[in-house]
Amino acid sequence: MSVALPRLMADLNITAGTAQWLTTGFMLTMAVVIPATGFLLQRFSMRGLFMTAMSLFSAGTLLAALAPGFGTLLCGRIIQAGGTAIMLPLLMTTVLNAVPAHRRGRMMGTISIVIAVAPAIGPTVSGIILNALDWRWMFWLVLPIAVLSLVVGALKVQNLTEPKKVPFDALSIVLSTLAFGGLIFGLSSIGEAAQGEALMPLWIPLTIGALAMAGFVFRQLVLQRTDRALMDLRTFASKPFVVAIVLVLVSMMALFGCLIVLPLYLQNVLGLSTLNTGLLLLPGGAVMAILSPIVGGLFDKFGPRPLVIPGALVLSGALWGMTTLDESSPVPVVIVLHCLLNAGLGFIFTPLFTSALGSLDKSLYSHGSAIINTLQQLAGAAGTAVFITLMTTGTTDAVNDGMAGIPAAAAGVHTAFFWGAVISLVALAASFFVRRPTNELPDGVTIH
Repeated sequence: MSVALPRLMADLNITAGTAQWLTTGFMLTMAVVIPATGFLLQRFSMRGLFMTAMSLFSAGTLLAALAPGFGTLLCGRIIQAGGTAIMLPLLMTTVLNAVPAHRRGRMMGTISIVIAVAPAIGPTVSGIILNALDWRWMFWLVLPIAVLSLVVGALKVQNLTEPKKVPFDALSIVLSTLAFGGLIFGLSSIGEAAQGEALMPLWIPLTIGALAMAGFVFRQLVLQRTDRALMDLRTFASKPFVVAIVLVLVSMMALFGCLIVLPLYLQNVLGLSTLNTGLLLLPGGAVMAILSPIVGGLFDKFGPRPLVIPGALVLSGALWGMTTLDESSPVPVVIVLHCLLNAGLGFIFTPLFTSALGSLDKSLYSHGSAIINTLQQLAGAAGTAVFITLMTTGTTDAVNDGMAGIPAAAAGVHTAFFWGAVISLVALAASFFVRRPTNELPDGVTIH
């Protein structure tokens, strides 16, 4: 969607702040649904959840392809997100139950291609499609793949866990919806507020979200004493899990922020077409695709720390390099910086996902998966909103200082990347605290 935003803004006559809802609305829905997946994964069969998830995704894709305007398109994206919200925790829980601990790094490396590489390669696919076809074809071409996945899954997916009756707490669902929904709605509205187009004052959804979050946390702390929590917070008793969560949040903010700002820079500042923008972003996606399974194998052998520290260093260096981009920057420099960014993320995601979930007791797998996927959406929405807001604010300030057109747009991009680079220093500092959990080591190996 990031590459398509300029086209959609023109075709649907919407602003960048409104267009970003096609991304943040997707993440908002996921953040609302994912907290309930810990319950769903225990209560229902894996096969049934797979069929539900892929049916929702296919239906949402069809609706988006048929969309006559922004409202229907957004509805299609929301339905897609409902299916995706079930699929990601289902994927991780399946691996944790089916793959031995000493092989999870390699398997999670493959999963990282889905979680991180797909968004990195997506802009290239969009660019190729938009160069020749209407934006609706981004969905028409995905639809048969989704339907085929549904059919194959119906024939091949097996149940690896036994469904059991677990208590359902309606109050937890309400609180989690208000908490995660309110926070992401508020964060997503920052971009519109910067342009004077917010639906309501920002403090309203953010306050509702914060208060509901406090209530949700208290409710879970009470319910988990009797194993009835919707989202069991005992996962945070694991220090490797907590450190990994912090790093994942910062990395996801950087990834989604760059995914939305970089295509806007390439098209609005350097004047590239959607096709050239997509092709330019392809090498970075390819770098992550190549690195992910390699890093997974290295994790099985060396653990997370020797991989995460260099990854965080490269990530931060790439973002600081992007602060130098302006209207005269050579395209090869942009390609190199984007490749470095994806290389750094490639060394971060697989070790973090594996060590975070692998540090938990088996009874907490589904809850840990739900938590890490929920917070990813929160971080993605925050990164998208913050980068767009900083870019808009920087551009406005440049115009007020007498700049106009492309130089002003370049100034806005510089502001976004500068603060993104500052945020990356948090990831670099946290990387030194990463540890390999003892229950993730091969037999006979100990930590000294």
